[in-house]
Amino acid sequence: MQKPIVPFADRSISLQELGNFSSRLTVIMEELREQMLAPHPRKSAPEYTSSQLGALCGIERAKVNYLLQKKEFLPQGIYHGGSRTRMFSLPDVQEWVRQESGIVHRPEGTPGEIVIIANFKGGSTKTTTTASLAQGLTLRGRKVLLVDLDPQASLTELCGLYVEEDINEADTVMPFIYGDETNLDYAINSTYWSNLDIIPAATSLFGAEFIIPSTVTQDPKFKFWDILNKGLQPLRQRYDYILIDTAPSLSYMTINALMSANAMIMPLVPESLDFVSSVQFWNLFSELALNFTGLDPTKRFDFINVLLSKVDNSSSSSAPVVRSWIERAYGEWVLPVEIPISSAVGSEALEFSTIYDVSKWTGSNRTLSRIRDPFDHLCKLIDDKFVVKWNQSVTNAKGAV
Repeated sequence: MQKPIVPFADRSISLQELGNFSSRLTVIMEELREQMLAPHPRKSAPEYTSSQLGALCGIERAKVNYLLQKKEFLPQGIYHGGSRTRMFSLPDVQEWVRQESGIVHRPEGTPGEIVIIANFKGGSTKTTTTASLAQGLTLRGRKVLLVDLDPQASLTELCGLYVEEDINEADTVMPFIYGDETNLDYAINSTYWSNLDIIPAATSLFGAEFIIPSTVTQDPKFKFWDILNKGLQPLRQRYDYILIDTAPSLSYMTINALMSANAMIMPLVPESLDFVSSVQFWNLFSELALNFTGLDPTKRFDFINVLLSKVDNSSSSSAPVVRSWIERAYGEWVLPVEIPISSAVGSEALEFSTIYDVSKWTGSNRTLSRIRDPFDHLCKLIDDKFVVKWNQSVTNAKGAV
């Protein structure tokens, strides 16, 4: 008996059809964006209670109340309606931290730090780690600049900028890459989060992957890895930290970011494929460093750290096994803090938010602390590393006099 012939469905797609499909997706995304950000199309920073302010300053709530009476120049906060709860804005909190937390300020004349957050593997929480680290550092009294070098522009979106409407190529690093701009000041945007600025990204960043090799072809001596560094160096006097988010690939822009940074953090999910991908990252980067002539042989990183992220500690997880691989491979590079996987983080991400954007928590405070505490710890670890460096630079400067 002859088998029935199954009708063949033509699933081929032309470039024109692909373009139409992309346009339809853009319309759907705009509709979803309005739902996710409703009723406000732009993000706003959270407010803080006296207890939260005290925790950020490292003082008891009773002392906060005492200082409110004794130091009238400190931000006083406001009362909401008939409530007796005093609330503080983000700038209020940051001013309190600067004055009352006892943090060591970056010495005048000492350049700020450039830190790249990089990983070739998608889903490594690279972008959310960058945004959270930036916000956490501002809560320690620091001024931070974000540089988004990923054409997907997820970090730009997390900072409350609507890429499709607010950002075009002229707002990114591209005019500087082309040589049309002599510095990066034109590209700096303020964000909804005080003391946090961003150089945004757009899909047109892909153009750098064509213009840079073209320039190298015309001029073999052109230092293609040093373009971004020249733009960032002057900004180090204005910011305590410059954090760079890159695309998940060893692109020309990623190479520029790596060579301009003086420290690196690699978020790494303790899963086998992520571990293998991280090994490939270092193989490619070392091959680049060894084979490209002209790279600065004295280039050193203050530190390279691996941050275990999206750690699943359930009984069925393979994380404990892969964690042992990571610890064996990376040794002291592995940070003594890890970010656990959480549905809470996932739900916040649906709203283009980070854990620091949470103002009122609908769930358990214990759940919130389980996610936020590791980020607080991460920010302190990174900040403390550079405070030691800043203090040492002051000591060396005095000794040289």
